Amino acid sequence: MATAVLPCWKHSFKGCDPNGGLPHQCHKLLQFPAHGRQRNSPVRARSEGKRITTAISDINRCSRQEILIGTHSRRMILLLTASLPVMSVQNDLQFFTSNDKFNVHATEVEEAEGEIIKTEIRKVLAKAKAAGLLRLVFHDAGTFNMAKNTGGMNGSIIYELDRPANAGLDRSVKVLEKVKAALDVIMQVSWADLIALAGVEALALCGGPNIRIKLGRQDTKSPDPDGELPEESLNASGLKECFQRKGFSVQELVALSGAHTLGNKGFGNPTNFDNSYFQILLERPWMKASKGNEMATMIGLPSDHALVEDDECLRWITTYANDQNKFFDDFAKAYDKLVNSGVHWRTL
Repeated sequence: MATAVLPCWKHSFKGCDPNGGLPHQCHKLLQFPAHGRQRNSPVRARSEGKRITTAISDINRCSRQEILIGTHSRRMILLLTASLPVMSVQNDLQFFTSNDKFNVHATEVEEAEGEIIKTEIRKVLAKAKAAGLLRLVFHDAGTFNMAKNTGGMNGSIIYELDRPANAGLDRSVKVLEKVKAALDVIMQVSWADLIALAGVEALALCGGPNIRIKLGRQDTKSPDPDGELPEESLNASGLKECFQRKGFSVQELVALSGAHTLGNKGFGNPTNFDNSYFQILLERPWMKASKGNEMATMIGLPSDHALVEDDECLRWITTYANDQNKFFDDFAKAYDKLVNSGVHWRTL
C-alpha cells in the first residue's frame, strides 16, 4: 500500500498537539493501492472508497475550525478537499512534509479549481448575459501591446469601466461580482481567470465550442494604457495593424470577429454561437437597404463591413461561412491565445 500523511502546516490549526500532529480527529493515514495491485476487486474498491470518504469528512471537520494559515496553504487544502471525491484511487497522490508543502499533480488541482469556478459561474449565467460576458473578455485582454509588453488578460477591466469603449460592461462585472464573492469565501480566484472562464462558459451555453484554458492568471492593481482596443470605425488595414500589434494573424482576427454572432449586432440569433456572422457578411445586407428596410443598415459595425471588402479577410470569411467546424476549431485556438495575452502567471 502507498501511504500518505497530511502535514501539520506549522501548527497553524487550532487544536494541534504540541508535537506537531494534526488534531486527533484528522490524524489519519490516507492509503491508496500501489500500482498494479488488485485494481479490479469490487470489495477492495468499496473499502478504499469508504476510507477516502472518511478521510475527506475528517478534513472537512477540521477545515471548519478556525484555521490560521497562509493563503497558499489554505487554497491547496481546500482544493484537495474538493478534488479528492473525483480523483481515481488509482492515481498517485503524494504528500510531503518537507517545507510544509505537498506535491499534488498540478493538472488535477487546476481541474478541480476550474470546476469549482465554473459551477459558480453557471449559477448566474443565462444566454441573455453571454454576449456581455464575452465582450468583457475581449476588452480585458484586448489592451495587450506586444511591443510595449503592456496590457493583456489581467483583470484591469474593473478599473476601466468609465472609458467610453467599455460602456455597458459594468453590468457584466456586477454579474461576476456575485460569483467572486461566493468564491472568495473558500478560495482565491483572480478577476482575469474568472473573466476568461466566464467567456468559456458563455460560449458553451450558446452552442459554441468547448474550450479548455489554463488557470493561474494574476491580476494587475491598476488600469491598462488607454487607446489599445480596436476602434469600431477602423478599416481592414487598420484592423490588421491593430491585431498584429497584439500578435494575431489575419486568420485569427477574422476568427475572433466571429464572436459578433452573439448579441444585438444583427448576425442571426443573438443567443446562438454559430457561423451565421460570416454567412451574413457575404450577403452584405447593409448595401441593400431600401425604403421600408432601413434596419439593414444597422447590421454589424463599420469594422465588420470592412472585413468583407478585404481580399485576405474575405478568404477566411468564405471558409468559415462554409465550414462551421473549421470556424469553431480556429476560434477556440484564437480564444486560448487571447486569454493568455500578456499574462503574468501565478507560481506555487
